[in-house]
Amino acid sequence: MKSHLPNHPTQLYFIRHGEVEEKYHKVFGGSRIDMALSPLGLKQADAVAAWLKDTTLDKIYASPMQRVRQTLAPTASQRGMQPEFLPGLREMDFGDWTGHRWDQVQSIFGVSAFDWLEIIEANSIPNGETIESLRSRVQECLMHIVNAHPHQKVAVFCHGGIIRVMIALLLDMPLMRMAHFNIEYGSISVVELLPERKHAVEIELLNFQPPI
Repeated sequence: MKSHLPNHPTQLYFIRHGEVEEKYHKVFGGSRIDMALSPLGLKQADAVAAWLKDTTLDKIYASPMQRVRQTLAPTASQRGMQPEFLPGLREMDFGDWTGHRWDQVQSIFGVSAFDWLEIIEANSIPNGETIESLRSRVQECLMHIVNAHPHQKVAVFCHGGIIRVMIALLLDMPLMRMAHFNIEYGSISVVELLPERKHAVEIELLNFQPPI
C-alpha cells in the first residue's frame, strides 16, 4: 500500500536524540546548553538509521539543537534527505535549573527534581519556560506537521520531553500524565493518525531502542 493513499494512516515516527556527553548526564540542559552526543549516542544514531532503512519517509523534521542534528545525520545521509528544522521542537528552557544536576536542585531550590512535571505545570521553575509557552509552541509544530502530511510517514527527531508533550497532546492527556511513560535516549515511538477510524490516534510503538 502506498503511503499517500487516503485509507493509509498518517504515521509519525518520534525519535529522541542519542545519549549526550557524560558531563551532562542527570543535568538539566534544556534549550540553553547545546550539548553533543557521547560515543554511545553516536552509535544509537547509527542504530536508528539502520532500523529505519526499509521505512519510507516522506519528510524529516527536527529540533535545531546539536544533539538532535547528530542523531538524525545518519538517517538523512542514507536517504539524501534535507531535514526541516523547527525552532519550536527545541527542548524546554529550564531557567535557573539549567546546568544543575538533579540532586543539586533539592539543595539549591528546595524542591525535588523528580517532581519536575508538577513543578513545570505550576510554572515554578525560576525564569523557566511556562507551561503555556511549552504547550503552545509544541502544538503549533505538531499541527503544522500533521496538516502538511496527511496519509504520509514523517520522522520527527527531537527531545524526550518534547516527544512526551506531543504524545500527550495527541491523546488529549494533561501534561502531568507524561510521567506515566518514558522516552529513552535513541528511542523510537510511532503514532498513527486516521480520523476516519473510531480510535483516530493509536500508539503503535513506544520507547523502542533499536539494538546497537
